[in-house]
Amino acid sequence: MAAIFHNIHTTEQREQLFMHLYKEAFPAAAKYIRKMGGGFDDAKDIFQDALVIYYEKTVAGNLPVHSTDIAYLLGITRHLWLKKNRENNKLQPMDDVLTEFTEIQEDAPSARKLLNYLETTGQKCMDMLKAFYYDKLPVKEIATLFGYSGERSATVQKYKCLEKVRDTVKQKALCYEDFLE
Repeated sequence: MAAIFHNIHTTEQREQLFMHLYKEAFPAAAKYIRKMGGGFDDAKDIFQDALVIYYEKTVAGNLPVHSTDIAYLLGITRHLWLKKNRENNKLQPMDDVLTEFTEIQEDAPSARKLLNYLETTGQKCMDMLKAFYYDKLPVKEIATLFGYSGERSATVQKYKCLEKVRDTVKQKALCYEDFLE
């Protein structure tokens, strides 16, 4: 149907065709955009842009013959919505993000249980591991802060602190599931 606009000779025929395309394709486009976190106004704006692109491609004769007019129009709509969201950096509705985050948290190790095992290393190790992993301080700064002679000494001490935690976990024959609440 790439020649759909070539058979239209009057403004009234063109308006009728646009209304037909709007009635046939807009509900599906609005449903898709709502599902992807957009609102009704977003759907109207995106779909109208899609109609303009569709019209320009049809008149220029650049419309592929691979699909129906409605399917192609919906594809343009989908592409425009994804492009807009990529630019706005909001690819998913917040409800979906919160659901995924909750699911991840449910499977995450218990912070309290992990902290108990880290505390077995002693306060100095806890402070060093915090500085390295949480505060993300450079090893050179950690060496100075904790009074080590150099970066190598600080790295060795960090390794020893981690080994203390590993030994405690091994002694108690713990596995990943033991850290879940």
